[in-house]
Amino acid sequence: MTVAAIVPAAGRGERLGLGRPKALAVVGGLTLVARAVDGLVEGGVDVVVVVAPPGGEDEFRAALDHRRATVVPGADDRVGSVAAALGAVPRDAEVVLVHDAARCLCPPEVVRAVIDAVRAGHRAVVPATPVADTLKRTGPAGVVIATVDRTGLAAVQTPQGFDPATLRAAHEHARSGRDAGGPVTATDDAGLAEEIGVSVATVPGDPRAFKVTTPLDLAMAEALVAAATAGAS
Repeated sequence: MTVAAIVPAAGRGERLGLGRPKALAVVGGLTLVARAVDGLVEGGVDVVVVVAPPGGEDEFRAALDHRRATVVPGADDRVGSVAAALGAVPRDAEVVLVHDAARCLCPPEVVRAVIDAVRAGHRAVVPATPVADTLKRTGPAGVVIATVDRTGLAAVQTPQGFDPATLRAAHEHARSGRDAGGPVTATDDAGLAEEIGVSVATVPGDPRAFKVTTPLDLAMAEALVAAATAGAS
């Protein structure tokens, strides 16, 4: 049975300041989106659908350099982009992952763990890591109001995995709410699943699956790739 993955990569990446989509930033000679696709395929994904900024499809195809991926135009936000990609997901897919191109160093073993958890019967699965930092709740003036109890808190990563019917239902619910004039408050696909009453399971995440958002993140990713290359030589 087929495992498919959607890679939303239509973000402008303004905080990186590169003047091009973030997914086209280069780490160790490869774009973030190419590295993300490689990790998914190595982790057991059969079909990858990459969501590019509208009009940027050819640029993304060139960046992927003949990798096994279909490129489709995205929308103004993540929810719309993932929904657009669902049309390119094979109907025989038993698992659908949604993975940030910016988490380009996610180890293949995390991908496999998410796939295995969906195959085991979980309708929605996310990689998660314990929250290490002390958390403070602040007021409008930036003054600390309270210290947040970290017990039970986790930071979630991607790829997030779903049985296809659940992901489609979650996005249909979001679309219906938006059409009715309501906001989409969920910040990830697992959040959309939660909104339709689906329980979300977790598997262990990995520090290397951090999201490249700032120039410092990009430098960290470059250092990790360089260290891995040196260790393999």
